[in-house]
Amino acid sequence: MNLLNTKNMLKKFFFGIFIAVISTSCVSSKIYEDLQDKYAALKAENESLMSQLDNAEGNDEPYTLASLKKEIETLKAENSRLAMELAASENNYNRLKTSYDALEANSSSALTENLERNRKLLTQLEEKEKALALENERLQKLQKDLAARSQRVEELEGIIAAKDAKMTALKNAISAALTSFEGNGLTVEQRDGKVYVSMENKLLFDSGSWAVNTRGRQAVVALGNVLAENKEIAVLIEGHTDNVPYGGSGNITDNWDLSTKRATAIVTILTENSGIPKDNLTAAGRGEYAPIAPNTTSEGKAKNRRIEVILTPKLDEISKLLNEI
Repeated sequence: MNLLNTKNMLKKFFFGIFIAVISTSCVSSKIYEDLQDKYAALKAENESLMSQLDNAEGNDEPYTLASLKKEIETLKAENSRLAMELAASENNYNRLKTSYDALEANSSSALTENLERNRKLLTQLEEKEKALALENERLQKLQKDLAARSQRVEELEGIIAAKDAKMTALKNAISAALTSFEGNGLTVEQRDGKVYVSMENKLLFDSGSWAVNTRGRQAVVALGNVLAENKEIAVLIEGHTDNVPYGGSGNITDNWDLSTKRATAIVTILTENSGIPKDNLTAAGRGEYAPIAPNTTSEGKAKNRRIEVILTPKLDEISKLLNEI
């Protein structure tokens, strides 16, 4: 082999290494830069060898050729090493790319799951918002109803208070009108929103009779004058007896019958006052079945023989309000 052939062979060899290096597109940029640096060093070394070959042309000394051959072997070994490094870099790159692809796939899957979960959460949130809106609407309606009911309750309380005040005034007026009769078996009380006028039979009737005597008529007429000024008052007249069986004659059969006739006699006197609406008046006989004292003594029996006039305010307004609440 002559020096010219050797020189041409070296040029082709280094050119081949250069082409192999720059044609590797799968290597990362850092590895590529490292290879470029190594290539530059080899190129510089090649240029040095070329210079030595140029100086050695015409000189067939075995020592120079042997040195060149040794350098060629060194370069081949370096080339093999670089090829191995390149292969290792490509494998590393491929592993990294596979890992990246897997990570990207996992991320896409997780993203899809998150999106689906978010859609479900948004759907649930929308449903809760609708339910909340309905509940808020219901609450507002309840608040309006409560406000309306509260207003009606206030009206009802006002009416009741006014009724109580009126019944108190009525009780005072009756007490004033019947002052001269109090202590003679007549009492006036206010209980449970009503006024009770109790008159013992000794003030009104003779024993066994249902005809009202003169003194009793005066008391009933005085009571009627007050009732004529209070036309919105319902008047219930109840007749009561003791437990001694009726022993008189005539059309009376028993105590119950007697108590009813005595109550009716009081109603008859009250109807003589044209100022009292007749539909306000009710007569009832209770006989011996609603005593207020034991029938074991003469005093108790006297208390049980009585007429009770129960005065009640008409509750039409109150009933209407109660139905609205």
